[in-house]
Amino acid sequence: MGRIDESKTFIPVRIAVLTVSDTRSLAEDRSGDTLVERLTAAGHILAARVILPDERDEIADQLRAWCADPAIDVVLTTGGTGLTGRDVTIEAHRDVYEKEIEAFGTVFTIVSMQKIGTSAVQSRATGGVAQGTYLFALPGSPGACRDAWDEILVWQLDYRHRPCNFVEILPRLDEHQRRK
Repeated sequence: MGRIDESKTFIPVRIAVLTVSDTRSLAEDRSGDTLVERLTAAGHILAARVILPDERDEIADQLRAWCADPAIDVVLTTGGTGLTGRDVTIEAHRDVYEKEIEAFGTVFTIVSMQKIGTSAVQSRATGGVAQGTYLFALPGSPGACRDAWDEILVWQLDYRHRPCNFVEILPRLDEHQRRK
């Protein structure tokens, strides 16, 4: 297990939250609320928050816009990760990714197995990188958002986490583009 190195200074990251739903409004967005509460309690900055319908092109366009925004470091989406015909968030993410973080989905499945058993196979949570921005697609339930944040993201988005974390390599995610 990792640990927090208290000799290091916490570095807040700017996080956008996208809820994918055909039916929810901001007032009913418990999963988005869960992510916002947790990220702000951890000391991070809510950079943007949007709700979009389950439309692949709209989701991908929003992800691209946020990846192009220098005021956003991380994008968290919730919803649309299941197996039904309207669940297209994963496909939208993969339309945008330059690199996929395959282990994120694996670790999320391990965490989910401890909570919901074999039902975890129905989630297609994923993570990736595009234009120097981290993107994570989480299921649409508040419990799954809590699990992803509390068990994975709170640690990986903390610069003090050892032996390594996502924040320390954030400045290098787009280094290939700077060399041109």
